[in-house]
Amino acid sequence: EAAVLDSIRALLSWDQETIMPPAGADLRSDHLATMSSLAHERLTDPRLGDLLAACEADASLKGDADAQVNLREVRRDYDRATKIPTRLVAEMARTFSKSMEAWKDARAKSDFKHFEPWLQKVVDLSREKAQCYAGSSTKGTALYDALMDDFEPGMTSEKVSSLFRPLRERLVPLIDAIRASGKTIDEKPLRVKVPLALQREFNTFVAASVGFDLSGGRLDVSTHPFSETVGPGDIRMTTRYRDDGIPEALLTTLHESGHSLYEQGIPKRDRFGQPLAHHISLGIHESQSRMWENFVGRSRAFWAWCLPEMNKRLGGAFAPFKPEDLFRAVSAVKPHFIRVESDECTYNLHIMLRFDIERAMLTGDLAVKDVPGVWNERVKKDLGLEVKEDRLGCLQDVHWSMGAIGYFPTYSLGNLYCAQFWETINKDIPDLDAKIAKGEFGPLLDWTTNHIHAHGRRYSAMDLCERVTGKPLSHEALCNYLERKLKPVDGI
Repeated sequence: EAAVLDSIRALLSWDQETIMPPAGADLRSDHLATMSSLAHERLTDPRLGDLLAACEADASLKGDADAQVNLREVRRDYDRATKIPTRLVAEMARTFSKSMEAWKDARAKSDFKHFEPWLQKVVDLSREKAQCYAGSSTKGTALYDALMDDFEPGMTSEKVSSLFRPLRERLVPLIDAIRASGKTIDEKPLRVKVPLALQREFNTFVAASVGFDLSGGRLDVSTHPFSETVGPGDIRMTTRYRDDGIPEALLTTLHESGHSLYEQGIPKRDRFGQPLAHHISLGIHESQSRMWENFVGRSRAFWAWCLPEMNKRLGGAFAPFKPEDLFRAVSAVKPHFIRVESDECTYNLHIMLRFDIERAMLTGDLAVKDVPGVWNERVKKDLGLEVKEDRLGCLQDVHWSMGAIGYFPTYSLGNLYCAQFWETINKDIPDLDAKIAKGEFGPLLDWTTNHIHAHGRRYSAMDLCERVTGKPLSHEALCNYLERKLKPVDGI
């Protein structure tokens, strides 16, 4: 029942971000509050606690590996859920729904002041939730860790910092060296104008080509691209378009396809509602989206396949270019205000910025009203850019408006997981580039399905990483990949 109710909540959320008329926002907040409350009541029913205890004591289940995974994970969910009162669940759902609408308006107007009171409410409710998890007297980073555990179970601020520190130490000199090289890369391939209707058709074609099952999913449009799992046979994703930005839209679609392929690869139909039918963590989820976006979509092999298809399906708009032109254009390191439009290298500095700011907001070390100033100062220091508009700064992401504090580190964690997976994938599929260049994406999808998707929550993210790659999570694989790829592209 809880899974069905949450499925309805997911459908309502998808509708709000895609086709809901703006005037329906107030009622939608009530819809989401009601559905979240009902699901929470099921998940915290004392009868569930009694049934869990009975199963845990049942000797006949000891040898059933699947049952043990489900019991362990349902126990974890139950113990966490029972710490949160239903009142708070409803209040968060209602507030976050309204906050998202306020964020949309504020972003359109580039006016942080319009969003500030809503962000303050989000932070206050998130802090209250964290204290429910960790104890009312808990302060500091322990509060943030309690929230991050919703997105990346077992991860802590200390562990994230220990991964981000050496990552930053390797990336900043690489970015500086690329800047100092003075080499410019032709961006004309990124600015070819293509009618939006043709773009939509082509993005759908690419999503299907990499393996997204359109009979069990959709590709739509939203302000901030996302993927939403409604349930078995219904995985929804969105992208966004500009008439002169089809490569950007393609990379966004590949990113969301990675999320959706993960969800379609989990055996949901026979296990709906069970942890074995649920993803492990958002870090692992991001490893899949970043893999298709960057390791595939920004590769020479991908453009060797994609460019001929573009010329065939988009009226020859890209006929003046070669695959190498597209590869270099999408791989160029060039600091950008917007996270989702950033290159593979500087992207991680965006995540570190958000990680530091949201921790400081939650612990009270940074007042919400001071976020734009701190953000803009950090962007100038890290990326050398002067933020002139809030929409290009702290209003660009939807996450805080929807209460997702603790989410942002998972993007760079996903990059780290992905790089280690990619090393192993290429050992297991030595002719992977040749296959991608021919549009044969099946072997890659089969590998990720068998090694990652199919496990559900059987293993923790860190355990899965070590199980698949033979190594604990580290910054090394990602830095090696970026240096190996970008130094020749940027002439250093």
